[in-house]
Amino acid sequence: MKDCPVTITGLGAIAERFDHVLLDQWGTLHEGKAIFPEAIECVARLRQAGKRVLVLSNSGRRADDNQQRLAALGLPLDAYDGMLSSGEVAWSGLHAHEREPFVGLGRTCLLITRGGDRSIVNGLGLSVVENLRDADFILLGGLDEAVSEPEHWRECLTAAAARRVPMLCANPDLVMFGARGLIPAPGALAAFYQSLGGTVKFVGKPHGPIFAAALERLGHPKPERVLVAGDSIDHDVAGGRAARMLTALIRSGVHREALAKAADLPRAIRTLAGSESLMPHWTIEYLAW
Repeated sequence: MKDCPVTITGLGAIAERFDHVLLDQWGTLHEGKAIFPEAIECVARLRQAGKRVLVLSNSGRRADDNQQRLAALGLPLDAYDGMLSSGEVAWSGLHAHEREPFVGLGRTCLLITRGGDRSIVNGLGLSVVENLRDADFILLGGLDEAVSEPEHWRECLTAAAARRVPMLCANPDLVMFGARGLIPAPGALAAFYQSLGGTVKFVGKPHGPIFAAALERLGHPKPERVLVAGDSIDHDVAGGRAARMLTALIRSGVHREALAKAADLPRAIRTLAGSESLMPHWTIEYLAW
């Protein structure tokens, strides 16, 4: 890997390189308590500079729910140009039922979400069943903390894999923050299902459908004029690079422990990335202008 990410102190230093920005939510804009002050200023300066700003989140909830959360944390809807959550992209794909990974799933699902949220199926005409034997597919949008450990689901998912019931995972994140720290997220449960022989179709970063939806929302700009800024190499950087977009890694998020005390920052990022295809173009400590 010859390329090393260029360290910058703010997006203003590279503003001429992009016209649009896809911002990660958790770890980039906030960590559940309030929007970071530097992030609020950065979003405002981006729009003043004529950039379009979309928030791109792996949340399995619909966009409206995420926008309300951002507003409550200090980023009102009129401060940016829109939200695309993986839950919203999944809902739209299931509603249109025209392209992969949303075709051929059937019309009856076992729904797994956080807090009993049903927004991801509202208005779709799907039959939501309680018994796996009656399900054409599993729709995984979120996980309650009490049942986040994949082993909790072994019996159920072993039976589903034996029946070749496909799963649509609308949140590929592998870890999430719980009351006791980092805990398994829906993506970890989906990977567990794959290890049992189950088939999983993914929506959300780093997978293509959410980036295709973002380009469509932006009016189909050239991908190389779109910047993806986020704190995950596996989700934000990997997805942006695969979509031929520019990428900026936020170091203060999920990788903070691995990068905060690194004596050789480029080497530490290369180690985390593991391959040139996952190397960010730039790295920045936190979202700032």
